[in-house]
Amino acid sequence: MGLWQLDADTLARSRFVISPLSEAFACLKLLYARDAAHPGEQEWLRTHLPAYRARLAADPVTARLVPAGIGRNWIADFLTPAPRDDETFADGVARIRSTAPDAARAHLRTALAGPLPAELDRDDLPERAAALLEWVWEETVRPSWERRRRVLEADVVARTAQVSRGGWVTVLDALRPGRTRWLGENRLQINLHAYPPREISGAELVFVPVTVQRAGWAAWEEGVRYAAVYPCAGALADAGVRTVPSALGALLGPARADVLVLLASPMSTTQLTAVTGQGLGSVGRHLRVLREAGLVERRRAGRSVLYARTAAGDVLAEAPGRVRDGDAHRR
Repeated sequence: MGLWQLDADTLARSRFVISPLSEAFACLKLLYARDAAHPGEQEWLRTHLPAYRARLAADPVTARLVPAGIGRNWIADFLTPAPRDDETFADGVARIRSTAPDAARAHLRTALAGPLPAELDRDDLPERAAALLEWVWEETVRPSWERRRRVLEADVVARTAQVSRGGWVTVLDALRPGRTRWLGENRLQINLHAYPPREISGAELVFVPVTVQRAGWAAWEEGVRYAAVYPCAGALADAGVRTVPSALGALLGPARADVLVLLASPMSTTQLTAVTGQGLGSVGRHLRVLREAGLVERRRAGRSVLYARTAAGDVLAEAPGRVRDGDAHRR
């Protein structure tokens, strides 16, 4: 599965899909690995790890299922069904729950690259996996889903604009740098594992962002749909834990300074609204003031209008005197 072979029509029809189930599974992976990529994820782990550990301690079978299903180099297929357009979390988890017991055991043996432990040789594994993901969703994802969804939508806007500027090749190379890469001759490197190539021409191809920064996997319904799950842009995923220089915040106001700091990379008003949590009108006013001051400029990329700092804006935003993270303004 290291390479996917696809024709031009398949790539042209490919699209982005936002998946609540994928977000929940990415959060389960973070709870399992405890490998936070930034302070926001560290805080999230501090909040949710105790309850997660308590739940697994009360359910030894599920506690064995998690490491077996996530595996070292391969995730058990039934845990990550390929996302579908506009699929709710309930509909997605129902597909996991409906997995045939024999198929679930076979997928686990593949993930383990060996025999199934005796404790997992049972028929209720799909039900247990679905119940755990429902817990992850309800307890750790759903309360913040609207913010997460806005962040994911902002990432899709940015990637779509990138397609219009540089074509699909630039997008594919940037999904998971060092892992996904367009190799030419109809070949997409999907990961670094030496698995046999898969021919996916004629099938649906979707790209699925998640906010967890070290998450990413491939999923498929053989011959029908293939999905590449990738971490959304770091500046978007880390929303809420950015630091703003104290002097800059005093000069411009914290909210306007936040916008200027974010515009180190071009962003649309939709992205800025999603990431900052400010209203569209407020973001628009901040951008107008920053443009009039010569700190921000705008340009059109396809159907999107992107804003970015000017050289003067870079100097102001990156001037010495940033405060330590613990003293910084936090949204």
